[in-house]
Amino acid sequence: MRAAEFLYGTAPGRVLLRGLCRPWFSKLGGAVLSTRLSALAVGPFIRAHGIDMSDCPRSRFASFNDFFTRTLPPEARPVDPDLAAFISPCDGRLSVWPIDGAGRFPVKGTDYTLAGLLRDETLAERFRGGLLWLFRLSPEDYHRYIWTADGTAGELVRIPGVLHTVQPLEKGQRPVYHENTRQYRLLETAFGTMAVMEVGALLVGKIEDRPLENPVVRGTEKGNFAFGGSTTILVTEKDAAEPLPSIPLRGEETPVKQGQRVGTIK
Repeated sequence: MRAAEFLYGTAPGRVLLRGLCRPWFSKLGGAVLSTRLSALAVGPFIRAHGIDMSDCPRSRFASFNDFFTRTLPPEARPVDPDLAAFISPCDGRLSVWPIDGAGRFPVKGTDYTLAGLLRDETLAERFRGGLLWLFRLSPEDYHRYIWTADGTAGELVRIPGVLHTVQPLEKGQRPVYHENTRQYRLLETAFGTMAVMEVGALLVGKIEDRPLENPVVRGTEKGNFAFGGSTTILVTEKDAAEPLPSIPLRGEETPVKQGQRVGTIK
């Protein structure tokens, strides 16, 4: 039985999952991955995921997290210089979704409406008719992310992860779903207000933002994720930006790199 099937599909698994979702477990995992001994896992991880290390000037790492949060030189992730270019904040797989109010977006195994994702119905309504740009990172991706526009960033809103047990729909079934830890700021730009969100994994994927210095500058580093597949989300207002013709709407994923042009600012 697969681990996910055991954790989510059986009573003992759900009991174990509740324990694994405690904050102390994530802290313990992060501490282990920051030890010198954890560096032994770097080589096997690189080989297992086929990671190209040719753009990284380092070959030795003090720990697994030191490797996972490695910094690449600017020339490895150039930022499109055209200020009309809407750029990717990170490496990953991009899907773009129209915001119609009732639409749902799949974020790390959980479907959200924009109001549910932001936990703010009034703010979600402000973005109706706009676009949600979802950048899904895998463990093999470069896990640093940048600001995608010049502007003034607002207050940080943190939303803790939650594990839910739903009442039985059929005899013997108690499905479980979860909401991941996430955070966002509103960014006031020349082309309108944009929501900038980072989503951590349920058990791992710590979000490590840099201290905020307003105004923020397009292309500068905003932060990084510690170990775990993670997600960055940008939400733009109606008629603020449009994706390139090569990037389809409604869920089909397109591989992108940090700083790459993925759309056009209107």
